[in-house]
Amino acid sequence: MSKRELRDAPLPYRIWGEQYIDEGSRRQMDNAMRLPISVAGALMPDAHVGYGVPIGSVLATEGAVIPYAVGVDIACRMRLTAFDMSPIALDQQKGKFEKVLQNTTRFGAGAEWNPRQDDEIMDDPDWEATGLLRSLKDKAHRQLGTSGSGNHFVEFGALEIVAEDDALGLAPGQYLALLSHSGSRGTGYQIADYYSRIARNLHPELKEAGGGDLLNLGWLDMDSEAGQEYWVSMNLAGRYASANHRVIHRNVAKAAGLKPAAVVENHHNFAWIETLPDGRQVYVHRKGATPAAKGALGVIPGTMGDPGYVVRGLGNLTSLNSASHGAGRQMSRNEAFKSITKTERDRYLRERGVTLLGGGLDEAPQAYKNINEVMSAQSDLVEIVGRFRPRVVMMTDDPRDI
Repeated sequence: MSKRELRDAPLPYRIWGEQYIDEGSRRQMDNAMRLPISVAGALMPDAHVGYGVPIGSVLATEGAVIPYAVGVDIACRMRLTAFDMSPIALDQQKGKFEKVLQNTTRFGAGAEWNPRQDDEIMDDPDWEATGLLRSLKDKAHRQLGTSGSGNHFVEFGALEIVAEDDALGLAPGQYLALLSHSGSRGTGYQIADYYSRIARNLHPELKEAGGGDLLNLGWLDMDSEAGQEYWVSMNLAGRYASANHRVIHRNVAKAAGLKPAAVVENHHNFAWIETLPDGRQVYVHRKGATPAAKGALGVIPGTMGDPGYVVRGLGNLTSLNSASHGAGRQMSRNEAFKSITKTERDRYLRERGVTLLGGGLDEAPQAYKNINEVMSAQSDLVEIVGRFRPRVVMMTDDPRDI
């Protein structure tokens, strides 16, 4: 088969939680598995329609990367910090924790810090690797320690450790914890947009094959200059996203007078060089999917009103060592705005003891799949180490009010 010729039929791939996956996501994954560079793939139980490939998909390619299979929020990630303090403090000093989140976090497209935050990431030599990265460095520094809009959050909650894990280092029990979800901000978006346009222009055959969503599957050969530039840029965005969380957690903990006892961090919307069982080296894209190699710790959040989970990967090769990255949407943002009322959302949160600071109806718990059903559907991918129940949730304001 020609390197540019799409397969007549998609390669086979496994779906976890098939009953929770919509037809649009299956069509997108089928398209991705027809690419001549694709060699393996999987759909996680939180999968739903995205751009190019579904959010909640895993795709292994040979000799090339697909910017849109990584995503526009490169290296969006989770970070959980557990503190050596009982979560009862959230009841005793609720106002204090609300104030801390309000004063130490920034959300949304224009969010910046003045004065700027300090972190070693801004001394990374790769900011000088390309003209694009040089042009992005100043804005990246201004946005360091901020969060995006949409489903990004910083929240205090109660963490229950239910299984010992040497890597985590926490005994079973209850802990106060901080959980955040955000990515590489405007920097990651600009990198994704720039190289996605290059990738689309390199593959007119995708337009000839039907265009539409296929155009977002354009790839960059890794032996090309563009491919190498994207790889350096993507990895820098990954380190920058990690630094964002590091700064957020540092600032929040300092303001609250808390000392970290353990940290768990993982990212999605990224590509990794990995080796298949047959020895082939591939690029594994996890767009909205969590790395779940054997023994690897990660965090799979629920919703603003439902529990998230600290998990240990089981190393399932069929899923390319992956798991879901959350509950996954069951309705679009527009559908949520039309069908969920503020009264319904707030009642749901109140019944679960959750205080919401900001947040739109598009992020209401009812817009998402049931996280417990999603976790049950992937019991062969991860095992549960702990449960995190959100109590004070900070998000961007409702976009309709901005």
